[in-house]
Amino acid sequence: MLLSAGRTIKLWDLETKEIYRNFTGHATAVSMLMFTTVRPPNENQPFDGITGLYFLSAATRDRLLSVWQIRSDRKEKNAVMSFTVSEEPIFIDLTVSESKEEPVKLAVVCRDGQLHLFEHILNGYCKKPLTSNYTIQIATSGKDSDSTPKPVPILAASFCSDKQSLWLVYGNTLQPIIERVSLNSTESHICLIRDIQKTMALQTEMSVTKIKTPVVNKEAKVLVPGIPGHSATIKSQSSGMQKMESKRKPGDKEDSIEDRLGAMDIDTVKIKTKGGLPQTDSFAVLLVQGLESNDPVILNKVLQTRKDGLIKNTVARMPVHAVIPLLHEITKRLQGHPYSALQMVRWLKSVFTIHASYLSTLPDLVPQLGMLYQLMESRVKTLQKLSRLHGKLYLTITQVAALEKLQDVTDVNQTAKLVYEEESSEDGSEDEMIADKDSDENWDEDEAKGEQSDDEAKGEQSDDEEKGEQSDEQQMAVEKEINGESDLDPENESEEE
Repeated sequence: MLLSAGRTIKLWDLETKEIYRNFTGHATAVSMLMFTTVRPPNENQPFDGITGLYFLSAATRDRLLSVWQIRSDRKEKNAVMSFTVSEEPIFIDLTVSESKEEPVKLAVVCRDGQLHLFEHILNGYCKKPLTSNYTIQIATSGKDSDSTPKPVPILAASFCSDKQSLWLVYGNTLQPIIERVSLNSTESHICLIRDIQKTMALQTEMSVTKIKTPVVNKEAKVLVPGIPGHSATIKSQSSGMQKMESKRKPGDKEDSIEDRLGAMDIDTVKIKTKGGLPQTDSFAVLLVQGLESNDPVILNKVLQTRKDGLIKNTVARMPVHAVIPLLHEITKRLQGHPYSALQMVRWLKSVFTIHASYLSTLPDLVPQLGMLYQLMESRVKTLQKLSRLHGKLYLTITQVAALEKLQDVTDVNQTAKLVYEEESSEDGSEDEMIADKDSDENWDEDEAKGEQSDDEAKGEQSDDEEKGEQSDEQQMAVEKEINGESDLDPENESEEE
C-alpha cells in the first residue's frame, strides 16, 4: 500500500498500481502521512478484506491531526477522529499499534516549541476532537542578570524502544541539545528548566578576516576586464585621509548634494527620477497602508491626485477589504472645504463604478453609507436655487461687459457724407395759395352763370305763365342743379311762383 496526498488523500495498491480509495483530505496542503496500525501477520486475507487499518495526516496551517480508517464494508471518505494541538505541527513520531487493544502513542512537536503527547486506543469513530494527555515545555532558569525565564523551543522528539521515555531535541538548530526524558509524571503540563545560555552562544576560535582593498599608487595603472571606464581604481587611504582632514571651514559654503554626488561619480539624473511620483501599484499599496494606519500624510499624498486614469487604476488594484474604509475616508473629507469635496467626487465615482458588484453584496451597506447619502441630498437641495442665481448673475455680468466694451470704443465721426434736402415749406404754401385762388375764381364764375340762368328763367316764366306746376318744379330742379344750391328761401320761391 502507498499513501499520497496533495489536499485529497489517495491510497494506492502497489500490485495493481491503481487507486484503491480516495479520502477527503484537508483544506490546505497535506504535510505528513503515517500509518498508525499494521496488518496482523497471521491474517491471510486479500487486500480488499483489510479492516481496522488506520493512518494519520497533518496539514500546513492546520491545528488538527486527522485519523482515517480503511474499511472494506463501507467506503468512508471522512476522518474518524482528530487530535487538536496548539500550533501547526512540524514533527510527529508515534508507536505503531499491532493489535486493537494496544493504544497508539503520539508525540507532536508544534511550531510554538511545545510537545504534545497523546495516548488513545483506535476503536472507530470519535466525534469530539481529542486533547493531549501531556504537554512538555522547556525554559531557562532565569538566574542571570535577566531574571525572567525564556522559553527554549523543542525541535524534535522520538520514542525510545521501551515506549516509556522520549528523546528530546531542543535549543538552537546550529547546536541542538539531545536529552532523554522519562514519562512517569502525573501532571498534564510539564515545564523543564534547563540552563543552556553557554551552550547556545557561538564561539569562534579565530576572528573573521575582513576584506581589504589593495592600495594603488598614482603611477601604477590597473587593467580590469570589461568595458573601459566602468571600473575605477581605488585611491590610496592617505589621499582619503587628506580629504577628511581638509574639512570645510566656518566661513566656507557647504557643498550641495548634487556636487557631492557628482564627486562620487553617480548619475544625479537617475536619482532625481527615482524620487518622482510612484506608479499605480505603489499608489494602491500606499493607499491601503494609509487606511490601515490612519496616516494623514500618506492619505493626502494619494488622495490629492488629479489624474483620472491614475485614480481608476489605483481603485481597481486595491484589495476589496479596503473599499469600505476608503468610502468612510472620502465621506469625512467631503464634509470639509468645497475644493477637497470636488477632488473626492472623482474617487467616489471610481469606487462606485469599479466596486459596485462588491458593494451590492454587503447587507449593511445603507447604514454604513448613511452619512454619504445625507451629504449628497443636502448639496443637491440648493442646486436649483444656485442655478437660477447663476443665470441672473450671468446675464448681469454679460450686460456690464457689453457696456464696458461700448465705452471702450473710440468716438466715430458723426458728420454725414451725403445730405438729401427736400423742397422748402414756403414753396409749398405758395402753391397752396395759388390753388386756393384758382378755386375762388372758379366759384365766382359759377355764381355769375347762376345769376344769368336765373334771369333767363324769370323771362321764360313771365312768357309762359300758363304752364302747370310740374313744369315749374322741373325748372326749379334744373335751376338747383345749375346753381349748386340745395336749399332756397321760401320767400323767394313764393315770389318766383
